Amino acid sequence: MSEAIDRQKVEEFRERLRSANEKKGYYFSSDAAKVDELIEGLLINRERYGYGVCPCRLATGERALDKDIICPCDYRAPDVAEYGACYCELYVSKEWLDATVPHVNVPERRPLDKVPY
Repeated sequence: MSEAIDRQKVEEFRERLRSANEKKGYYFSSDAAKVDELIEGLLINRERYGYGVCPCRLATGERALDKDIICPCDYRAPDVAEYGACYCELYVSKEWLDATVPHVNVPERRPLDKVPY
């Protein structure tokens, strides 16, 4: 990431997300480096846009147009239900962590007409 985020901010945000989402059955991927990079990206996007848009998708900078990809995005629940992980693999199911479901690339569910090219 080109913009530096304080390590303590990353850790504090990680813990808030973990606590809130594990209660709902969503866990962080076992790839800690990837999780930290995604959380840092969320924090950078929050500073950049004013909201935590998913760092693995293109944002417009207009909240109304990006609302479906504000983390947790609208696609997380169906992705985790079907594949055991969300598109960027920040959030995964217990079965994904236990390797009782295959680890596959999750296809993009976001409609093409919402992607800013």
